[in-house]
Amino acid sequence: MEVKRRDFIRGALTAGAYGMAGRDFGFAATANAAALPLPTPAHLKWADMELGMFYHYDIPIFGSGHAPSPKCYNPEKLDTDQWMEAAKAYGAKYVVLTAKHGAGFMQWQSDIYPYGVKQSPWRGGKGDLVRDFVTSARKYGMLPGLYVAMHYNWFLGVRRSNGRVSSKGYYGYGEEAQRKYAASCEAVLNELLTNYGELFEIWFDGGVLPPEEGGPRALEIIERLQPNAILFQGPKQAKNIIRWVGNERGVAPYPCWATGRDVTQSDGVKESKGEKYAGTPEGKKWMPGECDVPLGPCKWLCTSKGRYWTMDELVNMYDCSVGRNCNLILNAAPLQSGLVADEEMKIYAEFGRRIKARYSNRLAKTEGTGERIDLEIPKDGGPVNQVVLMERIERGERIRKFDIEALSGGQWKKIYAGSCVGHKHIVRFDKIAAERLRLSVTASAATPEIRDFSAYCN
Repeated sequence: MEVKRRDFIRGALTAGAYGMAGRDFGFAATANAAALPLPTPAHLKWADMELGMFYHYDIPIFGSGHAPSPKCYNPEKLDTDQWMEAAKAYGAKYVVLTAKHGAGFMQWQSDIYPYGVKQSPWRGGKGDLVRDFVTSARKYGMLPGLYVAMHYNWFLGVRRSNGRVSSKGYYGYGEEAQRKYAASCEAVLNELLTNYGELFEIWFDGGVLPPEEGGPRALEIIERLQPNAILFQGPKQAKNIIRWVGNERGVAPYPCWATGRDVTQSDGVKESKGEKYAGTPEGKKWMPGECDVPLGPCKWLCTSKGRYWTMDELVNMYDCSVGRNCNLILNAAPLQSGLVADEEMKIYAEFGRRIKARYSNRLAKTEGTGERIDLEIPKDGGPVNQVVLMERIERGERIRKFDIEALSGGQWKKIYAGSCVGHKHIVRFDKIAAERLRLSVTASAATPEIRDFSAYCN
């Protein structure tokens, strides 16, 4: 139960108030704040969404081979409104559809090449899954996004994960075929980014081959048509870029900084000095991590086999993704019929209930600026075993090291030591009867600014 108290300590308490004057906390001069990389408005909006839903639905679930005949694609019960019910139950705020995956099958009306819903029997060749998807998303208050594979296309003969023509396909083979393939990618982007309104996120999955290496002019098209879209592993010069966390388990490393050193076209994001997936506080580019995960190991499409994650595993994913300065995007794998399986719908709903229950029993909350912030726990609040911290990331990631202490039985006890906070950091610890919690920032790039310091008991 959230306790509303007028006597919360809203600001930071000075070090001197606790007899700490003169201690060196490792702070850089406040002027250094001007040198910190900052998120774009699109990054800020994306971070506050926290939860997304992926929909992997593509022609391989209908036929054999990497690029089955379009004649096999005919989802007779497809209902994208039902898909959004899954997202809503789980708590997602944005949704991403595989508009064109590796097979090259275009799930919208297009004449770029003859491989898509227009060549299928579905709705007499008049169907448009992308339109259905974005319409349903907006109907349910979700922000729509699209997955667009640029790095391989089995129908066109691009079979390596680098966006290079690798076999004699639809356009032939060689540099002329490569130019035609790049042109087809540009045409795909132009259609998808023009015809369906504003898109929240565009997923490239593996990066985009740059024009100077034979790839499409993706960045130019994005900046012209969808300048506010978040780009997963997009072109390296893109401003609204986000990165992968190195696994498909829904778990980010800790620390996981929102800043990095370098972005590459082939991997989307690549760090140096062993920091590939964790980011680095010394990075000069804002590119936070997104944790993508299927509902069960290897279960991206409904044809894949594997058990479902347990509910405890899913809750832990939330704490180790959203709670580690990332977003979590959980996959749904609709059946060949075009519906999400009833069993999976129940899992999404239960997961959503678990998260809602876990973070609806806030005992106390405060915010503030400075190296010391105290949080008073009401006498009737009970024990504490979880803390949520959030920085005001619009001012940059400032905290480098911090401690959390609890005043229990008249004595201060350190219960946690951490480093990265960023948008959100969730801390679990053994239950402790505490009258007060204290956040002590011991190293920072500039004056810490705390958006949320909350205590819970679960």
